[in-house]
Amino acid sequence: MSYDVAIVGAGIVGLAHALIAVRRGLKVVVLERGAAPTGASIRNFGFITVTGQGAGDTWRRARRSRDIWAEIAPKSGIEVLQNGLLVTAQRPEALSVLEAFAAQDMGLECQVLSAAQVRSTFDFIGRDLCGGLFSPHELRVQSRHAIPALVSWLLAQGVEFHFETPVTEIAAPDICTPRAKVKAAVIIVCPGDDLNSLYPHVFDAHSVTRCQLHMLRLASPGRRLPVPVMSDLSMVRYKGYAELPESAALKQRLMQEQPDHLAAGVHLIVTQDADGSLIVGDSHHYGRAPEPFYDTQVEALILDAFCEALNIQPPPVIERWLGTYASAPNDMFMASPEPNVRLVVVTSGTGASTAFGIAEETFNDVLGTDD
Repeated sequence: MSYDVAIVGAGIVGLAHALIAVRRGLKVVVLERGAAPTGASIRNFGFITVTGQGAGDTWRRARRSRDIWAEIAPKSGIEVLQNGLLVTAQRPEALSVLEAFAAQDMGLECQVLSAAQVRSTFDFIGRDLCGGLFSPHELRVQSRHAIPALVSWLLAQGVEFHFETPVTEIAAPDICTPRAKVKAAVIIVCPGDDLNSLYPHVFDAHSVTRCQLHMLRLASPGRRLPVPVMSDLSMVRYKGYAELPESAALKQRLMQEQPDHLAAGVHLIVTQDADGSLIVGDSHHYGRAPEPFYDTQVEALILDAFCEALNIQPPPVIERWLGTYASAPNDMFMASPEPNVRLVVVTSGTGASTAFGIAEETFNDVLGTDD
């Protein structure tokens, strides 16, 4: 079997590359070791986040990816459940961070709100509110539905998928699997947090480890959440805020008031699905072999952050899960371990937010600019 492009991995990064490849008129195959995508791409918030991403390339890729999501969602039957973002500030130091963010280029079209303005628009905000920031740039899909829908739509566009087909070796243009040999002029490897099956020396060179996170689904609170919500803890994790000089004072205060939250890497994102249930998270624990055990003490910290940010008690938990993703100091990397092969890995948990922009760059690199 011979193709113009073979993509290893059917997570969002692999699917993004399949989309850009088929848009270039190429014959594309996707090889996926699992029976379906079950990794980080369906275990996240489905939140395509622009505001707060790291300055420069990550922010630019997020803006481009958001535009592509908005274009393909109606075509592929993916429902956009929420638009925009509210970042709440419970502390004056947090409001200072938001004001500084809004004053720079990445704050374009974002609006800093007083506490009264936040409460007049969003009646669900919790205690000790100092203000907030509204961003119009974000959109949110339900990952567990969006990823299979994207696979189905790409199939209809002519992309060929082979599930339960792990790739054991690549010697370009040949790709070895237990089922068949595949040939491709260009090979794009998108392995997610599989750090050892292909090109482990490249992962070692980029100091890649894994990040594990705790996620929750809560029952419907009986009210609509018009936009996803973040809060003070988010500002010390998202680089667009955390790299501002004003964030130092916020982090110092959080270290005094919420040291356990910071130690567990807890920050708050709350989104809402079509049935009213809330997706809430998350945490960050790092290591090459994270333990597979769900820690209810971490859950308690996440729900504490929920109570601080929202003016409701947490509804009952109806689902819990762990996710893992590849993590490294940089947000992503693209390597060329052999001619006509690109290894593309998002190492910051921003795959849903940046993958389409990254995929365009990959094909510009390997094939030249598509004019």
